[in-house]
Amino acid sequence: MTRIAFLDVDGTILEHGSVIAPSTVTAVRKARENGHLVWLSTGRSAGDIHPEVLAIGFDGAITNGGAYATRGGDPDEHALIVEQPMPRADVEALERYFEAHGIHYFLQTHGGVYASAGMGPVMTEYRRERHEKRAAELEAEGLPPEQPLWREPRPVSEVDRDAVAKAVFVSPSTDTVAHAAAALGEGFHVIPGSIPLPGGSNGEIGQAGVTKGSAITAVLDQLGLSATDAIGIGDSWNDVEMFEVVGTPVAMGNAAPELQRLAGRVTTAVLDDGVHNAFTELGLI
Repeated sequence: MTRIAFLDVDGTILEHGSVIAPSTVTAVRKARENGHLVWLSTGRSAGDIHPEVLAIGFDGAITNGGAYATRGGDPDEHALIVEQPMPRADVEALERYFEAHGIHYFLQTHGGVYASAGMGPVMTEYRRERHEKRAAELEAEGLPPEQPLWREPRPVSEVDRDAVAKAVFVSPSTDTVAHAAAALGEGFHVIPGSIPLPGGSNGEIGQAGVTKGSAITAVLDQLGLSATDAIGIGDSWNDVEMFEVVGTPVAMGNAAPELQRLAGRVTTAVLDDGVHNAFTELGLI
């Protein structure tokens, strides 16, 4: 029986940085050799997926938190199954909100990421501090050093506002996720982000109803597969809707306890063979 597995990227395939457990590569390739399908399911833009992740080899990719889904190994070059950019008026409403409250942000399209003026310095400092900390941790664990990949985002002044799929924000306030949800209204899907910042808050904002779950449903319909055939593995708040629509949801061992409870099934952490152990337990390899 052919099954299909949807894998989150950051915190599931990729440790937040650039480290991939070798067993994850083995698991994905062996599952595909065994006749199963493996798709990416990420909040990242297709143009912002680490090349070492793409090099593993996948059957398709859900990107931008469900706004896009492409069938085939390279999400930039294959036919779109899902294409749901935000209405321009919603994009402009988001930018007005961010600017009124002094919030730094990215706007994501299918192909790239665009940054507000203040986002670059904030993320540069975050990456510097995190890289120094992780270098010591990885050395202590006997793991190779990470090779961070940072594509400098273009300024938001260059973005096509008819092509924006979602926004990612970084705020000095701790309550911005709740505040943004209340201020923007029910037309938006506001969730906590996965950037492990030392303070403040970060989150993702997309269209209400446009989630990894909605994209997975469309992909399953296109492929003629049912939810019972589907596995979803993730660790972040944008994986909740994925857990809701697949027959077998699996939370990573590094996921928040509430997400683990929502999934019901938990594997080990991202660098502790989490994907490989899940695939073994579920009979894909």
